[in-house]
Formats: sequence, structure tokens, C-alpha cells
Amino acid sequence: MTDRLGELTAAGVAVWLDDLSRVRLSSGGLDQLRREKHLVGVTTNPTIFAKALSDADEYNWQLRDHAVRGLGVEEAVRMTTTYDVRWACDVMRPAYDASDGVDGRVSIEVDPRLAHDAEKTAAEAKSLWWLVDRPNLFIKIPATEAGLPAITATLAEGISVNVTLIFGLDRYSQVMDAFLAGLEQAKANGHDLSKIASVASFFVSRVDTEVDKRLDRIAGEAADSSAKERALGLKGRAAVANARLAYERYEKVFAGDRWKALADAGAHPQRPLWASTSTKNPDYRDVIYVEELIAPGTVNTMPEAVIDAFADHGEVPGDTITGSYDEARKTLDDIIAAGVDFADVIATLEREGVEKFEVSWKELLEGVAKSLTAAAKGSGKPNQAAGANAEVAQQAGGNA
Repeated sequence: MTDRLGELTAAGVAVWLDDLSRVRLSSGGLDQLRREKHLVGVTTNPTIFAKALSDADEYNWQLRDHAVRGLGVEEAVRMTTTYDVRWACDVMRPAYDASDGVDGRVSIEVDPRLAHDAEKTAAEAKSLWWLVDRPNLFIKIPATEAGLPAITATLAEGISVNVTLIFGLDRYSQVMDAFLAGLEQAKANGHDLSKIASVASFFVSRVDTEVDKRLDRIAGEAADSSAKERALGLKGRAAVANARLAYERYEKVFAGDRWKALADAGAHPQRPLWASTSTKNPDYRDVIYVEELIAPGTVNTMPEAVIDAFADHGEVPGDTITGSYDEARKTLDDIIAAGVDFADVIATLEREGVEKFEVSWKELLEGVAKSLTAAAKGSGKPNQAAGANAEVAQQAGGNA
């Protein structure tokens, strides 16, 4: 049988999973993906944790202990989510060791409510780094304006960073600049640059969703059929074009003298990571955001459904990014000419991205608060599998 994920890996794309849960850990499912489907990394976010902790049975034994100890809801959330991330880091440790620290990474995000406060974001990043206490951890920091100095400050402390919620090219350039500044400060602070890693998570499918919505509106208001056809013909093309131009900027920055000085000191480049790669429009190919974004030195973080789909029918024709830049520029120019305010698209997506994670964080806190209250009243009994889960965690090195 064709090993399509193996071919994708050989083409230079690191396969990461955009999901994590206690069920996936205790069942051995995450380790199975690592062993059988070339998985070399894991990303999480507040939405993923809100969904995972909605399964009270899997977490009840730990939440009950939190309730007995009288922990507040925010501390309980931190203790519970970092437990899962620590465990996942241990599961992915073989990939970390095999790649000399490049892959095998697991990400945990700072509280999204801090996205517009640089000092608090940097402080939270350090706290999470200490709490998880694994070398293959990534701290996720949103690429807001306040997030940029926090990225630099966190890297300067020798802490590896996954920069998330990047939608636009100009902001991506700022992220790379923040990365370089952080490594320069880390070097000045005496840190071993070879131990610091970073990825820049460039969101993909959400761009098409927002642009397509605007193109539909433009087509509906078009005065003639040709203008309508032009608008509709541009649907589903913005996201890939935008991401390809991001890779062009990546190539330029990491071929420059500023980067060379850091590379000579042992630094690893900040890899572009394609996030939000599940297809939202059923009319589009379900693996389009994998097949159309293949290039060396990239990461694609996918939900398991996309990993399975690619393993079943994905195609790896080679590098699908390099050399496509002029065509990508023309695509975005045509979209703007059709009447889409692309700058406003990017601003809207960044604002909504932070807001969505804030909502998920609130849902997570509310769910855990209910579980703690139930446990404190004696109605939340420990799951019968608690002992088994704890034993598996101990074997995996995921000690709470």
C-alpha cells in the first residue's frame, strides 16, 4: 500500500495532530499515531481543551482531587491541562530525540484573555514552561500586536514558542522579526540556541471562509453576469495564495545575513506551520490545504480526520509552493480588484480568532467549575478507571 503520509514527510512536511484529550492519551491512541502515521507533533488550543474536558468521566477523578484540595477553577484548569500536555510530551519524546529537538513538540496556549497584554503573556508563558517542565514543550502565543514583544521576551528566556493566529503577510513578517530578536537576546543571555525551537502558525482555511463569504455577497450584488462569474471564480483560492506568499517571505528572511549569524550559533529556523487545515466548504477537496502547501521545512497540523483522509487518498506531487509566488500575487490582486477588502479580512480574522478562543476558555472554566462543585458536594465520584489512567500516565512519564 502507498504510504502517503510517509511521502509527505519525505517531501519536508512535518505531520502534527491538532487535537489532544485524556482519552487519546490513556488509550494509547496518540502513541499509535506516532508509531504508525508519521506523527511528530501535537497542537492544542482552548477550544480543544474545552471539548476534551466536557468528558467528565475521563477527568472526574482528577477534578475530584482538585475539589478536595479546594483549588480555584483557574488553577484546576491549569493543573488538569498541563497534566495532559506533560503526558503528551512524554509520548512524543521519541520523535523529539530522533529529530534532535526539531519535532516531537506539544503546544499549550497562554490564557487568551491576556492576548493584548505583553507583560502578562510573557509571565504566563514562563509559568507554563515551569509547570509542564518538558524540553519538547511549545508555548503558544497569539500574534497580536501585544503578542509580538511577548514572543521576543519568551524566546529570550530560552523558552520555545509556537506563534499562533497569524493570518496576514505583514503580521507574519513582524513575527519573524520578533523571533530573530528573541534569539539574539537569548544568545546574549547565554542560552544554547540549539535547544530553542519555534514555529509560526499561519491559519489557512479561515481565510477562504471569510473571503468566499464576501465574494458571494459581491456576486449577488453584481450588475452583470461577467462580474458575477469573476467573483465566484475566485472562491477557494485566497487561502492557498496567502500561505504561499508567506512561504516566500520565510525563504527571504531565512536566507539573510541576520539569520545566518544566528544559524552559525546553532539556531534552528522558525518553521511555517499551516494551521486550520480542515476544509470548511464541502465543495472543496478535503485535503486541499495539505496537497497545495507542500514545501521543505514546513509543518502541517491536522485534525485526525484530515490525517486519515490524506493517508487514504492524498497526493504528493512534489513541492507545490516554491515557484508559485507570481500566480499567488495575481490571485490576491484579482480578489482585491473584485471588491474584497483583504486588509479588513485579515483584521477581522485576527480579532475573531482571539475572541473565539476567549469564548472557548470561558466555556472551559464554566465546565470545570460545575465539575468542581459537583465533586465538592459528593456527587462527582471518581471514575472507576482512575487508577488505570493514573498507572498509564505514570508509565508514560506524565506525572501530575
